[in-house]
Amino acid sequence: MELTIDDVRAAREVVRRHLPPTPMWSYPVLNATAGATVVVKHENTQPVGAFKIRGGLNLLAGLRGAPTITYSTGNHAQSMAYASHLVGADCTVVMPTGTTPAKVAAVEAWGADVILTGADLADAEAHATSLAAATGAHLVSPGDTPELVAGVGTLYLEILESRPDLDAIVVPIGSGSGAAAATIVARALAPDCAIIGVQSTASPAAHDAWRAGTDQTRPNRTRAEGLATGRSFALPQQILRDALTDFLLVTDDQIAGAQRVMATEAHTLTEGAGAAPLAAILTHPARFTGQDVAIVCTGANASPQELALLATTR
Repeated sequence: MELTIDDVRAAREVVRRHLPPTPMWSYPVLNATAGATVVVKHENTQPVGAFKIRGGLNLLAGLRGAPTITYSTGNHAQSMAYASHLVGADCTVVMPTGTTPAKVAAVEAWGADVILTGADLADAEAHATSLAAATGAHLVSPGDTPELVAGVGTLYLEILESRPDLDAIVVPIGSGSGAAAATIVARALAPDCAIIGVQSTASPAAHDAWRAGTDQTRPNRTRAEGLATGRSFALPQQILRDALTDFLLVTDDQIAGAQRVMATEAHTLTEGAGAAPLAAILTHPARFTGQDVAIVCTGANASPQELALLATTR
């Protein structure tokens, strides 16, 4: 399926029935620190605390109540659980055994069934695939599902319809669905706006795949759960290869430092993935100095470990 701006606009008609546009703010102290005018898109204000809710709503609207099985480390899981609750559909989410209990509880609170298994997302994916084959439930890939990409694209419609003059948007990449959606919207609304991806050096599969032009598997060791993917996903990579402007890497420690800056200078609690765009700006100042840049605070579902680290990071 080739995704276009028309798919994103159609998804907006679904999303706007349930969600208002999220706010965008710029903070003078943050701008001074960054050396750029930084506009923060606050997807952390969504009902599940993250942007992926948009994709879940768009997908479930077209499944006509079919039961689903998916796999996730957190935000995609909550998105699927929330959207399934709204339409009255059964949803099962397979999560790694080390998933933060608070994230498991949040998924279950929306009525989804959670299965904890395996050490990482790859193990969860394998179990979900087997379970879907055995039960006939619809298997939902968090990265290779077009309806999810179109749904999350609606946030970039909100950004670029408001600020078509932006020099760049910096997008955190785990599976790459958000960045892929951003490129689709930018090509249609603001072709001069650069779309720049950022990922952790501790889980660089998507980055390395984009650089190599072929799918890749890499060690998956990042503390930032929203970036914790050990392999690239084919659909986002297909889109990103043709349209992503650049792809940067930052360390987990640089992400943690950006989380603290977001808390102190943008009044925003963010999880690691949501702070990665700011980490990219602070780590690569020559790339952004003097520009008007939007960053997407993709989520606020920080783990207790992240919160403890935030209190000590300088």
